[in-house]
Amino acid sequence: MSVFDCDVIVIGGGPAGSTAAASLARSGHAVWLFERDQFPRFHIGESLLASANDVLAAIGADAAVRKAGFPEKWGATFMSADGLIQRYADFGVAPGVRTPQTWQVDRAVFDELLLRHASSSGAKVHEQHRIMDVAFDPDGVTVTVQRSHDAARWDVRARALIDASGRSGILSRKFNLRVDEPRLANVALFSHYSGVPRPAGRRQDDIRLVARPDLGWFWLIPISANLTSIGVVLPEAIVRGRSADAARLYEQCIADTPVVAELLRHARREWPIRVEKDFSFSSRAYAGDRWLVAGDAGSFLDPIFSTGVAIALESGLEAAQAVSQGLASGDLSAARFTKFGRRQRQRYVSFRRFVLAFYTPEFRDLFYNPQPPKGLFQALVTVLAGYWRPSVQTRFRIWLFFRLVWAQRLFGFSPRFTASKDQLRDDKTAAGR
Repeated sequence: MSVFDCDVIVIGGGPAGSTAAASLARSGHAVWLFERDQFPRFHIGESLLASANDVLAAIGADAAVRKAGFPEKWGATFMSADGLIQRYADFGVAPGVRTPQTWQVDRAVFDELLLRHASSSGAKVHEQHRIMDVAFDPDGVTVTVQRSHDAARWDVRARALIDASGRSGILSRKFNLRVDEPRLANVALFSHYSGVPRPAGRRQDDIRLVARPDLGWFWLIPISANLTSIGVVLPEAIVRGRSADAARLYEQCIADTPVVAELLRHARREWPIRVEKDFSFSSRAYAGDRWLVAGDAGSFLDPIFSTGVAIALESGLEAAQAVSQGLASGDLSAARFTKFGRRQRQRYVSFRRFVLAFYTPEFRDLFYNPQPPKGLFQALVTVLAGYWRPSVQTRFRIWLFFRLVWAQRLFGFSPRFTASKDQLRDDKTAAGR
C-alpha cells in the first residue's frame, strides 16, 4: 500500500490555490500547499467582481476581506476617450446578482490574506518552495520540491494534485495543454498614481474603463485611499508600430487620451512603469487522472472585464469540491472530473465572447449608445458582475444584444462610437486650450 504525506497537494498560493486549500482543509482533508514566492508579493490585477463574494463566503474568508478596509466597488464606469460618454454598469440593477457590492483590492494584501486564511483553516503552507517535478502513478502523485534558499530537495506524496501555479502552468507545460488566443494578443503598461481625482458619492471607488479609438483601453482602479492603479491595454499590432520604450509609449497613450490626461494633470506617479504581455489562452483539458488545473494555470483572459480573480476563486473552489467528492468515493479518475472540466470550459467561453466583442467597433457602438435598451444592458451587466450562467430570460436578452451587434456590423443602424484618429487629435487639441 502507498504511504501518503497528505491527501492533496496544491501548487501555487494565489487566489485559486489558497481557495482550493482552504476549502479542502475545512472539509477535513490533509492539504499541503507549495508557493515559490514569499508573501506578500506584487501581482497585477486588483478589481473583483460581485460573484467573488459567493466564493469568499463559501470558504469563510468574507469577514476577513470585509475587515481589510479595501475600497468598495459597486460596478464599473465605461467612458469614451474624450469623457463625453459615460456608461454606468451598476451591479445592483443586474438580475441575479445577490451581493452587488464588492472590492478593489491591492493584490499583494488580498493574496496574502487568502493564503493566511488557508493556513488558519488547516492547510500546511510552504512558501519559497519550487516544484521541480511531478510524477503520476496508478496509486497517487509524487512531487519533488526544492526550497528556494538552498539546494535541498525532497519528495511529497499525495492522492491528488491541484495545479494553481498561474500562467507558468506546471501541468500545462507537462501535458502540452495550452491553447493560445491569437485574437487577444495584447500588451498592458501600468503604474500607480497618487492624487487622482475621484467622483463623489457611492461610485467614487468604482473602476473606470476608458475606451480608446485604436480599440485599446485604460483602466483606473482605486486600490487604497491614496493610490490609483492606472494601466493601458493595447493590441500587440498597435504596440509594434509605436515607441519601443515602455515609459515613452505609456506617456504617449496618456497624452492622446484626453480624459485620462486631464485626470492625471495634477497626479503623481509613485511606481516605475511595468509591462505585462497579455496572451490569452485556454486549455485542452482541465483535469485528468488525479489532477486538476485551476485559475490562470488553466486559462487566462484579457482583463477588460476583471474576470481573472473571479475565475481563479471559482475554479479553485470547484477544484476542491471535485477532489473532495473524489476522495470520498475513492475515484480520482479523469472521468470523475468530467463535470469540473466542462464547467471550466463553459465559463471561459462565456467570458471570452464578451472580451472578443469589446475589441470590435460594432460592440462599442451599441454598448456606448446614449440610450441602450434598459433590459438588454442590465442583462449584460449580470455577466459583467461575474454571473456567467444567468437565468434563461437574461440569456435570451444577451443573445438578442449580440444579434444586434451582428446587424450593426452589416448595416450600421446605430451611431458610431469609435472616433477616427483625426477626431482624437482634435479632442487632444481642444483639451489643451
